[in-house]
Order: sequence, then structure tokens, then C-alpha cells
Amino acid sequence: MESEYTTATCLSASSREKRIDMRLPVFSPSPPQQADSAGQPAAPSRSRVLWLSCVAHAMHDGYTDMIYALLPVWQSDFGLDFAALAILRGIYAGTMATLQLPAGRLAQWLGSRATLALGTLLAALGYAVAGMSGGLLGLCVALAISGSGSSTQHPIASGAVSRTYGRNARGPLSVYNFSGDLGKSALPAAVSLLVTMMPWRHALWIVSALGCVIAAVIALFFPSIPRSAPVDVDAPDHRRSTSGSGFSLLFAIGVLDTAVRMGLLTFLPFLLKAKGVSPAMVGTALALVFIGGAAGKFACGWLGARMGVIGTVLVTEGGTAACIVAVMFLPLALTMVLLPLLGMMLNGTSSVLYGTVPEMSAPERTERAFALFYTGTIASGAISPVIYGFLGDRIGVHGATFATALTALAIFPLAIALRSHLAPEERR
Repeated sequence: MESEYTTATCLSASSREKRIDMRLPVFSPSPPQQADSAGQPAAPSRSRVLWLSCVAHAMHDGYTDMIYALLPVWQSDFGLDFAALAILRGIYAGTMATLQLPAGRLAQWLGSRATLALGTLLAALGYAVAGMSGGLLGLCVALAISGSGSSTQHPIASGAVSRTYGRNARGPLSVYNFSGDLGKSALPAAVSLLVTMMPWRHALWIVSALGCVIAAVIALFFPSIPRSAPVDVDAPDHRRSTSGSGFSLLFAIGVLDTAVRMGLLTFLPFLLKAKGVSPAMVGTALALVFIGGAAGKFACGWLGARMGVIGTVLVTEGGTAACIVAVMFLPLALTMVLLPLLGMMLNGTSSVLYGTVPEMSAPERTERAFALFYTGTIASGAISPVIYGFLGDRIGVHGATFATALTALAIFPLAIALRSHLAPEERR
């Protein structure tokens, strides 16, 4: 009886414990980021990553091209010659290009959010220092500071968009790519307006304060993206085994595509001048090219997702070569009509290429892949005008311009070779 009583008592206590346990709330640590059923970050966080990356891209690209609007001001204020002005521009671009890879490594240690926020803050403080500088040396130091901060934006922001959206990143990356052109248009225009209303130093402090605000917004609201962010299980695994040679081909295409764009823009004003365009109209003509280029960046990323990478690259590079030849020989009226289409072809390829970078790298190495790619394209943008310039001195403007069209056609065999490294649906 005692044994039966003990057993019954234990069972009763056990049942009470179960009832109590069922009533107790269970607390578990919440994940850092909500995910949907496909293992991707939830829509609000994904869109926040995209739009904050776009804001950072617009800010940093605006800082980069703002120098062009400030060069005449610095020339008159400090008595600089053209060689000194070229040094200023080169310091910013060179610092930004050489520090892309270290910025990618820094992100592996600090995380994407902290690295992007610190880079934006550093870029803003560089222009604040420029506003306090009293000569060429001070400007060089300030632009080196700002350029080092801007080196973080391309690999970190594009890598964050890529890992957040997984295999669906091609369209969002085109939006991200397009946002840089908005910054290139807005900030130089804004600082040009500000220097007409106040001393240029005060204007720099205003745009620097704007950068500090954006850095704070990124630090507070940019979602935390784990380094092991999941990708779609459908993503083809064979790319990782061939990513070395595939990335090399993609890198070469990007370098040549940038060379074509920068080489043509070097000679385009002279081609237009030979057709009788006034100096004022040259600016309008270039604006038409840039407007078409911004539209091309936005449209061709989505087009690449539908037509395939190879088909889009062949169309844009073939269209670029055809438009270059047409601009050389068409009368002025038809040339002006063609310029927006030329801009679309010139810049459209870049969105397709940027969207393919994550396809050629493992997810944990996305930032490094973007850093390598951007380093190559930025360096190509700096070196190619010099090479085409020497060529123009030897064979004339028309001959050098025709060489840019041939360079665009030289991309065809590289694009065809890249086909074997892509997924079947992207080989069109």
C-alpha cells in the first residue's frame, strides 16, 4: 500500500509539474533578422538594406564627382596650376581604388554596418578638413582622408545587397548602381550653387554635415547582415568550382567596358566641336549622354535578368560600337538625337556585370569579389584616357574614337567564353 501510495504521489506531482510547465512562458533569444520561408531576410529588412545602400552610394559618388565642381574654385583661391589640380583628383581616385580590398577585409572584422558607417563618416570629415585647409598640402591630406572613407562604399554596400537578395539580386543591384548617378548629378550641382551664395569653405562644411547625418542613419538603421547569410538552395553549385576563371573573364570585360566609356568621353567633346557645336552646347550634349547612361544602368540590370547576361552584354557592346561609329559620321542633328541611346549602351553593361559578380564568388567572399572588380574598373577609368590620349596624338581624334568602338567589339569573345561559367538560364 505504501508503495502504491508513493507511486501515486509521484505521478500526481509529475502531472502537476507538467501542467505548470505548460503554463510557463518559454523565452528564447530572437534572431537578429527575421527570415521568410525561403531563408531570405524579411521584406522590410531587405528593402532597408537596398535603400540605405542606395543612399550611401549616392552620397559617396556625389563626393567623388564634387571635386570637378570645386577644381576651378581651388585654382583661383590657391593659385594652382593644372598639374596640381590633376594631382588633387588623382589622390582621391587613387586612394579610393587602392583601399577597396582592405575595406572588404575590414568588413569581415567589424561587420558591414559599422564599416559602411565609419567609411561614410570618414568621407564627410575629409571634406570638413578640406574646408579648413590653407594650401595644396592640406587639400591633398583632406582628399586622401575622404577617398579612404569612400573606398568602403562599393564593396560593402553592393556585397550587402547581393547577400541579402541572394540569386534575385540582379534587379536590386541595378537600382543600387543607378543611385550613384543620382548622387553624381545632385551633389556637384548643389555645391556649385552653394559656392555662389557663401564662401566655398562653408559650402564644404554643409555637405560634410550631410554626410555625417547619413553616417549616423546607417549606423542606427542599417540591418545587421550575418557573414553566413543564407542563399537560395537553387543557386547553382558549379559556379564556385569555376569562379576563378569565370571571375577573371568578368573582370576583363569590366575593365574593357570602362575603358571604352572613358575613352569615348575623352574624345566626344572634340567630335562635337568638329561638327560645329558651341561650347555651351557641348555641356548639353554631355548631359544627354549622362541621362541616357543613368537610364541604361537602371534598365539593363532588369533586362539582364530576363534576356540573360551574355545576350545583354552582346547587345549593349554591339550597340555601343554601332553608336560610336554613327556619332562619328552622322550630321549634328541626328547625332544629338542619338546621344541618349549612346549613353544607355555605354553604361548599361555595367549593371549587368555588377549583378554577375556575386554569381562568380562564394557568399562569404562577396565583398572581396566586389572590391577586386571595383578596383579594376576604377583603375581602368583612370588609365584608359591616358592611353587613348596618346593614341589620339598619333592617329587623330577620329582614329582613336574608332579604336574605342573596336575595344567594345573585343569584348564579344570574352562574353562568349564567360557563357560556360554561368547558369543555363543566364547563358542566353
